Amino acid sequence: MCVIIIGAGPAGCEAAYRLAQAGETVELIEKESETGGNLNNWYQLFPDRKQARDLNQSLRQNIQHPDIHLHLGNYPVKISRTENNKFTLELNDGALLKGDALLVTSGFRLFNARRKEEYGYGIYENVITSVELENFFINHHIATYTGQVPKRIGLIHCVGSRDEKICNYHCSKLCCITAVKQAIELREMLPETEILCFYMDMRMFGPGYEELYREAQEKYNIKFVRGRLSEASENREKQLLIKVEDTLVGKPLKMTLDLMVLMVGMEPSEGSTQLASMLGLDIAPNGFIRVGDPHTGTNRTNRPGIFIAGCSSSPMNLTDTLTDARSAAITIGEYLKNNENKH
Repeated sequence: MCVIIIGAGPAGCEAAYRLAQAGETVELIEKESETGGNLNNWYQLFPDRKQARDLNQSLRQNIQHPDIHLHLGNYPVKISRTENNKFTLELNDGALLKGDALLVTSGFRLFNARRKEEYGYGIYENVITSVELENFFINHHIATYTGQVPKRIGLIHCVGSRDEKICNYHCSKLCCITAVKQAIELREMLPETEILCFYMDMRMFGPGYEELYREAQEKYNIKFVRGRLSEASENREKQLLIKVEDTLVGKPLKMTLDLMVLMVGMEPSEGSTQLASMLGLDIAPNGFIRVGDPHTGTNRTNRPGIFIAGCSSSPMNLTDTLTDARSAAITIGEYLKNNENKH
């Protein structure tokens, strides 16, 4: 039987491989020119500091399976369902795909930091995002806009997450651990630079996360300040002037930074929103696609035969994303087997 998967990021690739290994045919659709999704933007993974490119390469090798048909640069423009519950997808290039089940793995998009104007992203050259910092790591070069080695760097947590002003109430789950990982990477490359993390709460929930947090403080001398950035401006020397409310001591804090890194959170992808509309899928209060049941149906949706995995349903770290993809493959396998028995 055939499963159509929309989105070839980590969740889509992992689910495709597991389904193919179980004997199913897979049509894997990806709108970009390469697989991997947001994993393509990462240098090292947490908590073990594994190279992101190694995992990406492993996922790409897996989908070379003969029963996986990859459609790069494609996306569905029309989805219909026949009376016998089979799906027909028309792609943007005119191709028609037919399947017995549909898996949505359209992932997430990163918060657009320009929406937080008070942080100065897009206004001041030395304000960058966590993704842009990853690119610095890939190129093994950390510098300010003018090419100077930064003497003080600030990492700002929860940008676009847990923020009533922009109506994003959810926690993105990976901003805290990303900040800790990146702070350690910065220290390794810039041993003399002062590095500070400004946080609301440290949410270190994953295996090895708390240990990495302690290591950042004790071994790498990273400073953690509990407080939210209220505004950033720039002086004549192109340094950033920031104001932070230190909520541990109850006093406002002012300082200069040479480089400020915004830990941008996760939002529903445009693809997820469009697919939910096309397929009639329920949306959760946080804007992600609602799962069928939070305990026993995390890969099901409100539409039989349509399944979900990865960050289409909520923010997840990479470990949970891959686990969720394997769970989706098993759930779909059971659905196909039950349908086959009925006929």
